Amino acid sequence: MAVTKELLQMDLYALLGIEEKAVDKEVKKAYRQKALACHPDKNPDNPRAAELFHQLSQALEVLTDAAARAAYDKVRKAKKQAAERTQKLDERRKKVKLDLEARERQAQAQGSEDEEDSRSTRTLEQEIERLREEGSRQLQEQQRLIQEQIRQERDQRLRGTIHHLAKGQCQMLLSFQLKWKCKKEDESKGGYSKDVLLRLLQKYGEVLNLVLSSKKAGTAVVEFATVKAAELAFQNEVGLASNPLKISWLEGRPQGMAGPSYPGLSKGSVLSERDYESLVMMRMRQAAERQQLTARMQQEDKEGQPT
Repeated sequence: MAVTKELLQMDLYALLGIEEKAVDKEVKKAYRQKALACHPDKNPDNPRAAELFHQLSQALEVLTDAAARAAYDKVRKAKKQAAERTQKLDERRKKVKLDLEARERQAQAQGSEDEEDSRSTRTLEQEIERLREEGSRQLQEQQRLIQEQIRQERDQRLRGTIHHLAKGQCQMLLSFQLKWKCKKEDESKGGYSKDVLLRLLQKYGEVLNLVLSSKKAGTAVVEFATVKAAELAFQNEVGLASNPLKISWLEGRPQGMAGPSYPGLSKGSVLSERDYESLVMMRMRQAAERQQLTARMQQEDKEGQPT
């Protein structure tokens, strides 16, 4: 039997990293730790992961079944004793030369021991076949727990992605562009200096950033600390009566201010991994565009300053 031959070549206790006297609870704990680490779903690029996971499953089946474990321990003990006998025999041969009669007696004794090993092996084969036919409840339960842990880890990663997207969406709602009439050579900048703009806007809430363009006269970008402040300023601020402000959202006016929303999704819908990937890429592009706009206006300010 292929499974039995494979088991005979392995030390199941060493495979799980446990002692020979380990109880079922320790066996299951060791199995979960090692099986989770080498699970094929978590190691798609490792061709040996499936093989090792299968070996760990065999070890759990045998070592958590009393009859199968007893049969395995018997075979394991016989193999260890045979190895010790071989070692002692090799050492003895270096010192003395056995006569023919002694070798024959030893051969007969070895034959009896081989017969006992063969019986133990057949017993182990029968126990493994029984486990295969019955289906190992221990194995099924442990594998169910592993799948549940993998699912929880995947859900945690998805929740992290949702939080990241929500944060990016919220950031989008905080910035807009200001425009007013102003000639390039107008030193008064149409009546709007940075201090004037801050005084007009800060009454709605904290302003995190305000950048005026020196090359493109009559243009500025403002970023508020809260959505509420940005919405109040957008709805109410008109600027100076002699030179009104035109206010526009950087990416179009948001639809509703109750919280971040995701295009094409209704309440209670579930995002697929492809949906998440698309949303992440879209938000990354939008964030990059906002950063480029702010950086460009800051660079224009530096270039427009007298040297």
